[in-house]
Amino acid sequence: MTMSSKQNLTACLVLADGSVFYGHGFGATGTKVAELCFNTSITGYQEIMTDPSYANQIVTFTFPHIGNTGANPDDNEAPNPHAAGLVVKWDPTNPSSWRTQHHLSPWLKSRNLIGIGGIDTRRLTRIIRQKGSPHVAVCHNPQGIFNIKNLLKKAQAFEGLEGIDLAKGVSCSETYSWSEKKWNWSEGYVNEIAPKYKVVAIDYGAKHNILRCLASVGCEVIVLPSNTSAKSILELKPDGVFLSNGPGDPAATGAYAVPTIKSILSQSVLPIFGICLGHQILALALGGKTIKMNHGHHGANHPVKDLENNKVEITSMNHGFAVDGQSLPSDVIETHISLFDGSNCGIRLKNRPVFSVQYHPEASPGPQDSFYLFERFADAMEAAKLA
Repeated sequence: MTMSSKQNLTACLVLADGSVFYGHGFGATGTKVAELCFNTSITGYQEIMTDPSYANQIVTFTFPHIGNTGANPDDNEAPNPHAAGLVVKWDPTNPSSWRTQHHLSPWLKSRNLIGIGGIDTRRLTRIIRQKGSPHVAVCHNPQGIFNIKNLLKKAQAFEGLEGIDLAKGVSCSETYSWSEKKWNWSEGYVNEIAPKYKVVAIDYGAKHNILRCLASVGCEVIVLPSNTSAKSILELKPDGVFLSNGPGDPAATGAYAVPTIKSILSQSVLPIFGICLGHQILALALGGKTIKMNHGHHGANHPVKDLENNKVEITSMNHGFAVDGQSLPSDVIETHISLFDGSNCGIRLKNRPVFSVQYHPEASPGPQDSFYLFERFADAMEAAKLA
């Protein structure tokens, strides 16, 4: 096989169309194959890398200063990272933050994640925008020797995300309870000790900050695996049901998740709130359809319009699939749309406290314009109790 090498370069990124980018490797050595996306956030790289929604994806960061605040346990959105690797413009520098406990490179290495720096991320982002999210292979070899033909074959053989249920792989395997609330400056993380509502959260890949936000509005949160039956959920006698974010194709996860949601809707009048993948699965359960986007929405500066009050929120987003707004039945109201491309970003069921959004009101990273949605969910549970 033909071998290729570039002087002083220790990593390469090979796209399925044959494009090759050479750079400097950091973190783990070896090879990873995944879908490539880009994220425009200027902060929160650790939260992004540990977000379960990034399973089977390599993240290109458009912001060049990645690694400059190091890493620490408080910023994890899951116990372990789920993204397959990261691509950056500048190699990570020594961190400068009072919260730093680890340099980014050894943090990645200990978690078997590959990083590649020195890449023209603007060029790479343009490719993703124009051609869609490509399948890629990234290789870190300290000797700077790469089998490009073999890496190309691996990138071209990657199965992609369409038709793939990734939620089962990132969901919890056992039920657990959550009471930790949002971080604040004076106290850090504290627990909700007097919850008013019992919420069952179906875990398709839930971020920790979503669970914290639920606890922060007075919820005792019981987290259940993604394939939990409607019978088991209702036996817990919750005040509300939450549908979490997660990775993969919503139609594939919906094969088992949609019948569960339909059953809950038919057997109860419980408030239901969904985020991201949970939003897409709820839409499918209500009769809508989902589609694969060209390059998705990944960032913390996405403007979303609330169609019911004409307000604009700046939101955090991370999704490669979307609900087809044109497919929604007459009893489902489209509540939010993206001001970037008009894609659906929110729905609610007429005359019932059932609603969901495509974006991430829990942020982490990102603005907190949309935290009111957790309060709306709590209000719906309070109203249901008084009914």
